[in-house]
Amino acid sequence: MSTGAAPAASRLGLDFIGHSAVVIDLDGVRILTDPITRARVGPLRRVEPVPARDRLRDIDAVLISHLHWDHLDVPSLRDLGREIPMFVPAGSGAWMRSAGFGDVREIGVGESISIGGVVVRAVMAIHSGYRPPLGPTAPPLGFIIRGSRSIYFAGDTDLFDGMGEFGEPIDVALIPVWGWGPTLGRGLHLDPLRAARALRMIKPRAAVPIHWGTYWPHALGRVFPERLVEPPAALVEYASELAPDVRMLPTAVGDVVEWVP
Repeated sequence: MSTGAAPAASRLGLDFIGHSAVVIDLDGVRILTDPITRARVGPLRRVEPVPARDRLRDIDAVLISHLHWDHLDVPSLRDLGREIPMFVPAGSGAWMRSAGFGDVREIGVGESISIGGVVVRAVMAIHSGYRPPLGPTAPPLGFIIRGSRSIYFAGDTDLFDGMGEFGEPIDVALIPVWGWGPTLGRGLHLDPLRAARALRMIKPRAAVPIHWGTYWPHALGRVFPERLVEPPAALVEYASELAPDVRMLPTAVGDVVEWVP
């Protein structure tokens, strides 16, 4: 892992790999969230090309927000290497080790870990923590990653009382705005309107919409093509009214955000 303190003006790079996978390049530390990088996962097919391997190089640590298939994809994690440090929700470590991963560390809400000069703190999320069909259940998490900048990665969550009361300002929020199909199903997710309400509560300086336009049930993209492109644009529209002070950074799947305050 990278070590040492970072200067105040260090670069923040955000590489939106797709769905909830983002490479956060902060103060010389590279952290990957919820990696899912395969062309096909069960009935879901990746709409955009599989990311080039060099985009996933030199990863210092992986953060797993919860145990659902589209956030904890075992083959994608194995492609990264079985010895990369992986921080997983408390209660899921034994299951991860049984899947062959050698450096698994559990973390619970309110706990912090250091990765080089960056501190990662687990925060509350409201979502299902069950690994279907026979896996464990572990509380879902969001994460605050702080170095010379601060990033909030929401994972999957619904709105909840006290959302955004993190005790520290947030520079960039990585906020989910959709899912992997034409509808979001039953609750516990953010759609564009609810994501805008979340931004009003969190009050970040900037926001990047994630968890959209990457995986889709076969052929349904031709039936509901608008759902592949609408969610981030809808978030921008809603946020202009509900969170007008938040700078919106709508980013195509596969693009890199260079955030300059």
